[in-house]
Amino acid sequence: MKLKNCKRCGKLFVYNGIDLCSDCIREDEEDYKKVKDFLYKYPGASIMEVSEATGVEPDKIWDFLKQGKLEISQENTSILLSCERCGKPIRSGRFCDECLKKIRSQFEGISLEESSRSEQGKFHISDRINKDSRKK
Repeated sequence: MKLKNCKRCGKLFVYNGIDLCSDCIREDEEDYKKVKDFLYKYPGASIMEVSEATGVEPDKIWDFLKQGKLEISQENTSILLSCERCGKPIRSGRFCDECLKKIRSQFEGISLEESSRSEQGKFHISDRINKDSRKK
């Protein structure tokens, strides 16, 4: 059992793979529901309008968009989200469909048998890169 401090409120909690305590996770879920319900009624609202109406901070709304929990409607031109790899406009997440396909194909090309593993069983991409550079 690993104990950590919540990255938001600082409270000590049993680490479950997320850096937030159960109270902060519950708060995020409530905020997400408020935002989702508001956007269902007003799909063309800007982030500031959503924030003012729901009381949810704009940064948290951006996080919901980047996590893929929310999607910008096509009629909403006031919110701009772009692919972190190529800069193309997107409606949700961090990457456009084209870049996601390229990223997935790059990872599928890496054979796990070729990679070295540490004692914890972690995959080290740097080992693969070093091995490939030695072949040249």
